[in-house]
Amino acid sequence: MLARPAIREYRTWIMDSRRWSSYRPRIDDVVVATYPKCGTTWMQRIVSLLIFQTPEPLSLSKIAPWIEKRFPLPVESVLADLEGQSHRRAMKTHLPFDGLPIFDEVKYIHIARDGRDACLSFHNHGTGFTEPTLAELDRAGVEDEMISKPYPRIPEDPATYFRKWLSESALPGHVDGYQSVSFFDTERTYWEERHRRNLLLVHYSDLIADLEGEMRRIATFLNIEVAESTWPVLVEAAGFETMKRQGDKLMPIANLMFKGGKDRFFNKGQIGRWKDIFARQDLAAYDAKLAAKLPPGCISWLEGGRRAAPDLPVYNG
Repeated sequence: MLARPAIREYRTWIMDSRRWSSYRPRIDDVVVATYPKCGTTWMQRIVSLLIFQTPEPLSLSKIAPWIEKRFPLPVESVLADLEGQSHRRAMKTHLPFDGLPIFDEVKYIHIARDGRDACLSFHNHGTGFTEPTLAELDRAGVEDEMISKPYPRIPEDPATYFRKWLSESALPGHVDGYQSVSFFDTERTYWEERHRRNLLLVHYSDLIADLEGEMRRIATFLNIEVAESTWPVLVEAAGFETMKRQGDKLMPIANLMFKGGKDRFFNKGQIGRWKDIFARQDLAAYDAKLAAKLPPGCISWLEGGRRAAPDLPVYNG
């Protein structure tokens, strides 16, 4: 069943890829894989709607656990809960594809987003952490001998953060991403594997433009049949405003992790807000980084979605 083991180890203040070493797959497990703030929760909700086929809001952290997250639960507890699930299982990850063990019978869904949007969204995310959350991040970094320092604080100014995200890393062996792994390297690992039969690439802007069409494509990839009469209810439940209203049930942990709780977590769900915030020279530096680290097809995909990348499969299966 194992197609290949993890190629690279990733350890940040919040993630430790070694926690996947004890994962035991089942046929048709679903892994939602994204760079942070690229539509992870949105896709978790879509997948849960397709699996359970009910609009009832369910706690996503319980039905789709984040295995590599260092806290609050030890990995043994996370995996025990996962083993106890009798329904079709789903989980989430923020690891690059080369940091995961890949299994032929597991379905992987990667959601991409324009990096400028992702960076701006994480700025809102990271500046909203509560003091207990920051204390947990500090502890995790200090206790990891590879990191050995507290969590770097996010600058209040989003443009300053953008420059750090583009050109600095607080992690050994990394050159950008600041307090996380590299956006550019992460996207490259998924793009290079885009023709793998059990990997589906979805774009944030395509979900905004045609939510029902993308949900149908995802259902086809997952081999899930949905009655025509059920589709309107599921699509409505997957809408951003509906998810924000139901945020306390979908993401109850948000009220502990963020100032402002679920309203901070479910922020705006928009694209292109960076145009009025980042300076021309910083945007030029972003474009140069894209060109240096990613092939043209991947750049087109990140900036324009599926319709800008005609060689991308409609679905793999």
